[in-house]
Amino acid sequence: MTAKHVVKLTDHFERNLAELEAFLVEAEAAHAFDALLDELTYTVIPNLETFPGMGRLFLERPTRSVEVGNGRARLTQQLDALAKDGELREYVLAHYLVLYARIKGTVYLLSIRHQRQLSFDFPALWP
Repeated sequence: MTAKHVVKLTDHFERNLAELEAFLVEAEAAHAFDALLDELTYTVIPNLETFPGMGRLFLERPTRSVEVGNGRARLTQQLDALAKDGELREYVLAHYLVLYARIKGTVYLLSIRHQRQLSFDFPALWP
């Protein structure tokens, strides 16, 4: 039997969880945060421990702009600096998207977002 991979949460992932909790509380869906924690604990992490390659490769997504191409090049350089055989992958849940890195025998949870979270802080842009 293949050895299980270690799954680690990064500081950024933990900050994302705190942001998600605030987002869901504001949306009057605090119960959804508890459900997310259960899904991470009992489904996502055990799946990644056993099948770390199950998510789709993030860097194989189509490049449709110069900005995306430049971002992809930076990500590739950063990942190569950490480990030549590392991978960035996406794990798609019903309402969330998890970005993770697979480096040797370890899976690093990097980021998580709810499908309804905006990537821009419009109130801060236009006070």
